[in-house]
Amino acid sequence: MSGGHCDNCFQGVRHEGTPEGKIETIAGIECYVATPSGVYPKEKVVLFLTDVFGIPLINNKLLADDFARNGYRTIMPDILEGDPRSLDPPSDFDREGWLAKHGVDSWGPIVDKVVQALKADGITWIGTTGYCFGTQPVWRLALKGWSQVSVAAHVAGVRVPEDLQEYFDKAKAPLLLNTSEIDPTFPPEAQKVADEIFSGKFAPGYERTYWEGCTHGFAVRGDLSDPKVKAGKEGAFEATVKFFNKYKDL
Repeated sequence: MSGGHCDNCFQGVRHEGTPEGKIETIAGIECYVATPSGVYPKEKVVLFLTDVFGIPLINNKLLADDFARNGYRTIMPDILEGDPRSLDPPSDFDREGWLAKHGVDSWGPIVDKVVQALKADGITWIGTTGYCFGTQPVWRLALKGWSQVSVAAHVAGVRVPEDLQEYFDKAKAPLLLNTSEIDPTFPPEAQKVADEIFSGKFAPGYERTYWEGCTHGFAVRGDLSDPKVKAGKEGAFEATVKFFNKYKDL
């Protein structure tokens, strides 16, 4: 898979809150793990596949905590090998150079190790939720048949129509795409192609949300003082939880 990244992939607003999860090591990989406080299904996990800001961005940890509050143990592996981007990058930051270091040869084995360890530990249901950079691991796991449900927000790194068609042809996991009005990496014309390929035709299940007034990154690091962005972030999260719940018995 390949595909572009935009300026908004590397920008965002920090959110307020205190993370409640903890750092654990799974298959030698550092992971942020958020665990529900009450009774929850021990055989199910949500695998949270981050944007380029990774585990250090508080927004990502708070979102993982929110999934845990909704009854899913949530695991966020460090798919960036300890090299996340900062919201305040130096002026000479080499975006293309950074991306070149973080291709599938880098993150692929990390994701695979974590998933294999989870399966060996009795996990039988994995719901993936990927944001921007995390879209590609969502695709990888679905195409391998290792995940049961796929969700992606501010899709990036997906070739249109090739990777969409490959998912349609080979994947068995229901797919939810949370999309926005302004998104250079997955613009409305690409969203339309996704609908043409999947809507009413993809037997496992397909849904897409669309958030007017939102830009790439809205579901994780948008400016929550903007009512449309706040509605988009909260709506995309709610849609994701509902999608997991809908297909939790696969």
